[in-house]
Amino acid sequence: MPRLKPDTQRARRDHILDAAEQCFARAGFHATSMQHICREAGVSPGALYVYFRSKEDLIAGLAERNRLEFQARFAQLAEATDFFAALEAIGNAYFVEDEAYHRQICLEIGMESTRSATVGEIHRSVDDFVRLNFETLFQRMIDEGRIRPAHDAAALAKVFMVIGDGLFWRSAVDRSFDMAKTIPDIVEVIRQLLNPVDASSTLHSAKPTVEEAAE
Repeated sequence: MPRLKPDTQRARRDHILDAAEQCFARAGFHATSMQHICREAGVSPGALYVYFRSKEDLIAGLAERNRLEFQARFAQLAEATDFFAALEAIGNAYFVEDEAYHRQICLEIGMESTRSATVGEIHRSVDDFVRLNFETLFQRMIDEGRIRPAHDAAALAKVFMVIGDGLFWRSAVDRSFDMAKTIPDIVEVIRQLLNPVDASSTLHSAKPTVEEAAE
């Protein structure tokens, strides 16, 4: 049997992950069997087990894919000239434009993490990755004089995690909740929390006036 090209292997792996995501979101982790995923993906058990040996392996694959997606979006946020506009765009991408079952599967993984030590470890690793990225970004913004929050970067990152968890939960369990209208309000609350420094006032304070220079 000829060896598949790396691109073909990645495509098949992603196809199986897509099928698992659909199954887990529709029926839950425990009610979904590997056979269900085979049928959803249209592959044989042998083909499935080439890539994933268990449902925990599938959860790990989904978590890693979500982490990489977050990493790409976060890079855009970290380099944006307008942090709050970029934050609103990311909020819309996750909670308005993205398919609802993607958020549902995140909740499913979170619930399973309370029952399975393996899934719990996977969930915590992704959680820590997201939190540390935000903490590093907030510390950089503080050091650069872009924000003057009342709390330190670590506390801000934890608050962000709680806000994100709440958004995932609300958007998954209440399909009637209008995220498109809510996201701008949340961004405004975050703006007040971070207390951004006006660029013009920062520049002004950094340069002495004529009178100050004379002194």
